[in-house]
This record gives sequence, structure tokens and C-alpha cells, in this order.
Amino acid sequence: MSILGDIVSRIFRHSASPTSAAPAGTPSPQSKPASPQAGPPATPGSPVDVAAIMDKLAAQSKEKLDWRKSIVDLMKLLKLDSSLGARKRLAKELQYAGNLNDSASMNVWLHKQVMIKLAENGGKVPSDLRS
Repeated sequence: MSILGDIVSRIFRHSASPTSAAPAGTPSPQSKPASPQAGPPATPGSPVDVAAIMDKLAAQSKEKLDWRKSIVDLMKLLKLDSSLGARKRLAKELQYAGNLNDSASMNVWLHKQVMIKLAENGGKVPSDLRS
């Protein structure tokens, strides 16, 4: 199962149903590796506002999570496994060429790549999060 697919799917699912969040154990419809078409596509003309969805989830969280800077916090808000092992699997999925044991550098790279992939798949992502 694709971790990126799970991320995209959960964010887009919140967009499709803003009043009901998917349960934490809901399986993702993605069962193949991430591709340029990972996750459900946005409806033409209506990009999914990633920042609005994530800000809403952060406001509802009991923890203070900074999804804008932290891949761990982003994954926690989406109720996904944010362990080092899960992040290493995501890094391999996204073809990270750096040292998997340098988690700080890997996390920064992962966050940027996830924002880029969300934008490529119909997400409206602030430009400062993609650069």
C-alpha cells in the first residue's frame, strides 16, 4: 500500500466530506505504488485546499501539531503511522537518494516532496510549502 496514496486520499477525502472525517482505521483505496495519479483526482476547476483542510484538522487536534513544517505532524493529523519506519518507507517510495539514517534531512525532504505531490495531484498548496 502506498503511504503517499494514503496521505493524498485522506486529505482529499476530507475535502469531499468536510463534516465527517474518515475513521483512523479506514483503509485507503490506493493499493499500488505512488504515481503521478496517486490518490483520487480533484474535480476539474475545484482544487483541494490542502492548507484549509490541514489547518482545520490541526485546530481540532488536542496536540499542538505544526503540519506546515513537520512531516511527522502532518502524518499524525491524518491519523497515519508517523514512525521512523513509516517515514523511511515513504522516503523509499518517493525515491529519496539521501541517507535514511539522517532523519532530520530526510524529514525536511519528505515534507517538501509530499507538498509537491499534493499540488501535482490537484491540491492547492501554498507556494512557500513547495519550495
